[in-house]
Amino acid sequence: MDKQTHRGTLEMVAAMLISGTIGWFVLLSGLPVLDVVFWRCVFGALTLLLVCALLGHLRLCLLSRVTVLLAVVSGVAIVGNWLLLFASYSRASIAIGTAVYNVQPFMLVILAALFLGEKLTLQKLAWLSISFLGMLAIVSAHGSVGQGGDDYLTGIAFALGAAFLYAVAALIIKKLKGVPPHLIALIQVSVGVLMLAPLADFSALPQGGQTWSTLITLGVVHTGGMYVLLYGAIQKLPTALTGALSFIYPIAAIAVDWIAFDHRLSALQWLGVAAILVAAAGMQQGWGLRFIMPMRITR
Repeated sequence: MDKQTHRGTLEMVAAMLISGTIGWFVLLSGLPVLDVVFWRCVFGALTLLLVCALLGHLRLCLLSRVTVLLAVVSGVAIVGNWLLLFASYSRASIAIGTAVYNVQPFMLVILAALFLGEKLTLQKLAWLSISFLGMLAIVSAHGSVGQGGDDYLTGIAFALGAAFLYAVAALIIKKLKGVPPHLIALIQVSVGVLMLAPLADFSALPQGGQTWSTLITLGVVHTGGMYVLLYGAIQKLPTALTGALSFIYPIAAIAVDWIAFDHRLSALQWLGVAAILVAAAGMQQGWGLRFIMPMRITR
């Protein structure tokens, strides 16, 4: 492994481990989800503003009216994604919310087929079917001990909504080639500040050093720092390795949920989680399924 790949691998692993602890910090803050996302955007924007300034990305020539508009719309989708995903944690648990959220690659494939004309192959449909079966396995835990009844299904619905919004944002970002990713991230979190400021509760500001340190960590480490590590890794690593290492995130989130909150999954839930993650990995890595006949005509 050359030095660049080794460094990129370390950056990707660090970014995914940081992402895996987001749910813990969200619940640790004890604040309403809207306030958590608002302060994450505030501290994330300050961090990314500094990063963009140091990298020389604060130049108007890098943006056009169209790219700014697309970045703003993607920001609305990303902020909505955070609101729904964070809301799912307290209802369906961090582990289940994160697992369900990982269906977003399939949503992106479907959206790309509908709006970008990308081909939806038989192999992708097969992996999509496996992911859907995994989803059914997770949903079937509704009403079982410790699953919180209707709250559990609401949490799953929120995670699905978050996945859809992330796929929308990713689809838009495909149109922003040539724009520095750190600058896109800065615009997105700045949009979050403007969106949520009218709704944030300034009459009851967060209290205590622990709460503020949690919010600052979510903004500086889980937003600014994580984006820097993630984009640095993406620039250094081949796509296949980037996709493979991305599955550290859900594994880390499930481990954190178990260690920090003692949330244990049932056997059926584990089966559903495994189906979703294997299907997502299979699609991203281009794995074939033995029961899928090669799309070739032999003469």
